[in-house]
Amino acid sequence: MEDDKKLGGFVRKGLEAAGFVVDLCADGDEGFTLANTRSYDALVLDIMMPGRDGLSILRNVRERQISTPV
Repeated sequence: MEDDKKLGGFVRKGLEAAGFVVDLCADGDEGFTLANTRSYDALVLDIMMPGRDGLSILRNVRERQISTPV
Protein backbone atom coordinates (compact mmCIF):
# COMPACT_ATOMS: atom_id res chain seq x y z
CA MET A 1 0.00 0.00 0.00
CA GLU A 2 1.31 3.40 -0.90
CA ASP A 3 -0.50 6.71 -1.06
CA ASP A 4 2.32 8.46 -2.98
CA LYS A 5 1.50 7.59 -6.61
CA LYS A 6 5.04 8.07 -7.91
CA LEU A 7 6.62 5.93 -5.18
CA GLY A 8 3.86 3.33 -5.53
CA GLY A 9 4.57 3.13 -9.25
CA PHE A 10 8.28 2.52 -8.60
CA VAL A 11 7.50 -0.22 -6.06
CA ARG A 12 5.00 -1.86 -8.42
CA LYS A 13 7.40 -1.72 -11.36
CA GLY A 14 10.23 -3.28 -9.36
CA LEU A 15 8.11 -6.06 -7.93
CA GLU A 16 6.54 -6.86 -11.30
CA ALA A 17 10.02 -6.94 -12.90
CA ALA A 18 10.93 -9.53 -10.26
CA GLY A 19 7.94 -11.65 -11.35
CA PHE A 20 5.37 -10.70 -8.71
CA VAL A 21 1.72 -9.90 -9.35
CA VAL A 22 0.99 -6.64 -7.52
CA ASP A 23 -2.20 -5.15 -6.07
CA LEU A 24 -1.56 -1.48 -5.27
CA CYS A 25 -3.97 0.63 -3.27
CA ALA A 26 -3.76 4.26 -2.20
CA ASP A 27 -5.55 4.19 1.15
CA GLY A 28 -5.43 2.07 4.26
CA ASP A 29 -9.12 1.16 4.24
CA GLU A 30 -8.79 -0.54 0.86
CA GLY A 31 -5.54 -2.15 1.98
CA PHE A 32 -7.24 -3.46 5.11
CA THR A 33 -9.96 -5.08 2.99
CA LEU A 34 -7.46 -6.64 0.56
CA ALA A 35 -5.18 -7.93 3.34
CA ASN A 36 -8.14 -9.60 5.04
CA THR A 37 -9.89 -11.06 1.99
CA ARG A 38 -7.09 -12.20 -0.33
CA SER A 39 -4.08 -14.44 -0.01
CA TYR A 40 -0.67 -12.84 -0.64
CA ASP A 41 2.94 -14.04 -0.67
CA ALA A 42 3.94 -10.77 1.03
CA LEU A 43 2.48 -7.43 2.14
CA VAL A 44 4.21 -4.08 1.76
CA LEU A 45 2.57 -1.59 4.11
CA ASP A 46 3.01 2.17 4.39
CA ILE A 47 3.05 3.38 7.99
CA MET A 48 1.33 6.70 7.21
CA MET A 49 -1.67 6.00 4.97
CA PRO A 50 -4.97 7.86 4.70
CA GLY A 51 -7.62 5.91 6.59
CA ARG A 52 -6.01 3.00 8.41
CA ASP A 53 -2.25 3.06 8.83
CA GLY A 54 0.04 0.13 8.00
CA LEU A 55 0.67 -0.76 11.64
CA SER A 56 -3.03 -1.13 12.43
CA ILE A 57 -3.44 -3.32 9.35
CA LEU A 58 -0.49 -5.46 10.45
CA ARG A 59 -1.92 -5.73 13.97
CA ASN A 60 -5.28 -6.83 12.56
CA VAL A 61 -3.90 -9.50 10.20
CA ARG A 62 -1.73 -10.93 13.01
CA GLU A 63 -4.75 -11.05 15.35
CA ARG A 64 -6.54 -13.05 12.64
CA GLN A 65 -3.60 -15.50 12.55
CA ILE A 66 -2.56 -14.40 9.05
CA SER A 67 1.20 -14.99 8.94
CA THR A 68 2.00 -13.40 5.56
CA PRO A 69 5.47 -11.82 5.63
CA VAL A 70 5.42 -8.02 5.86
